Amino acid sequence: MTGKTQTSNVTNKNDPRSLNSRVFIGNLNTAIVKKSDIEVIFTKYGKIVGCSVHKGYAFVQYINERNARAAVAGENSRVIAGQPLGRALCAP
Repeated sequence: MTGKTQTSNVTNKNDPRSLNSRVFIGNLNTAIVKKSDIEVIFTKYGKIVGCSVHKGYAFVQYINERNARAAVAGENSRVIAGQPLGRALCAP
């Protein structure tokens, strides 16, 4: 470990205040793209408190809704590992 704090894998909290600060990332080539890759891309929009990667998609949990909305606006047209991301959405 490089001394960097790892984010939690938890992105499914039932706290209603956290729902609007969660981003769904679809059409993700998870055979190539790892959690650390997602964190590097999305951390520029704010503090990530959770990141979970599943087959074909991921969730990023930010500390607040403003960060999540900035990430959605900034990453909707991104291509990762040769695939355009499915529409990044704030995930209620």
